[in-house]
Amino acid sequence: MLRSRLTLNKKLLVIAAIALAIFLGLQFSSPKIENKPPEGEIDVPLEVKNILQRSCYDCHSNQSNPKWYDRIAPASHLVAHDVNEARSRFNFSEWSKLPSPLQQVLLWEMVNAIEQKKMPLNRYRMVHPEAAGSPSELAVLKRYVNTLPGRTKVDTAKIIKTLGSSAANTPGGNRHPISLTGIPYSDDYKTWKVLSVTDKFDGGSMRVVYANDIMMKAIQSKEIPFPDGARMVKAVWGKQIEDKEGNIFPGNFQNVQFMVKDSKKYASTEGWGFAKFDGLELNPFGKSASFAKTCIACHKLLVPENDFVFNIPTK
Repeated sequence: MLRSRLTLNKKLLVIAAIALAIFLGLQFSSPKIENKPPEGEIDVPLEVKNILQRSCYDCHSNQSNPKWYDRIAPASHLVAHDVNEARSRFNFSEWSKLPSPLQQVLLWEMVNAIEQKKMPLNRYRMVHPEAAGSPSELAVLKRYVNTLPGRTKVDTAKIIKTLGSSAANTPGGNRHPISLTGIPYSDDYKTWKVLSVTDKFDGGSMRVVYANDIMMKAIQSKEIPFPDGARMVKAVWGKQIEDKEGNIFPGNFQNVQFMVKDSKKYASTEGWGFAKFDGLELNPFGKSASFAKTCIACHKLLVPENDFVFNIPTK
């Protein structure tokens, strides 16, 4: 009996020694997080910046300050991965490099992500509880983003009254313009199934999202990433102000947006092709095909786990 106990203790010591050696070895391979000098840091009111610095800067800036326990492997590998991934989506220390429209979109999506508790990440909040924003801080962020250009709500009732309801809500004629990304406009989406209906508070718009059969079958079978040939279309209308009963109705037609999956053709934008056609004349959006980079940057911010697609029903 004594001999078997000694044998067991030796085995445990050997296992412990091996585990310790592996642990120490991991420390030598622990990645370092480099902080480059800021280049065009975000310029916002101080009360807004204080919130962003506490909740976001550790990952989304060149001012990362990992705690001592963040530097211990294997946790250090996860921390370095999260920081690199966050910086690739947007970097507050290089904010001025982003086009102004993208800056506004990202700020609104940040507010949405914080409100939905998608950001900061759960695993980050667990060890950094101070990063979780309070309701009053969320209110500060909302007040700020509501002051951004282009975020004002438009009462489209006057537009409808002037143009006539049918003209104000119907995109023009039989035109088939082609986006700079090579995606043509087509009315086919009107025969597809409705995937979801959304209300974008910040832009004052209402949206109907359609999906073709390939997309719908992939969603139903939870096939992610989505297969080539999957297509989505989002039709966007302005909103009239609420009536006395609190009802909100669609106003003027604003644009229609296409997402087309072709993993080879659109490899530079995560396999998705983007197109947007504005107004009743369905004018192709963008000055060059590079506008698609702005589109995928927004989608990469919140929905990489859904193959970069918003508005997928969860049930």
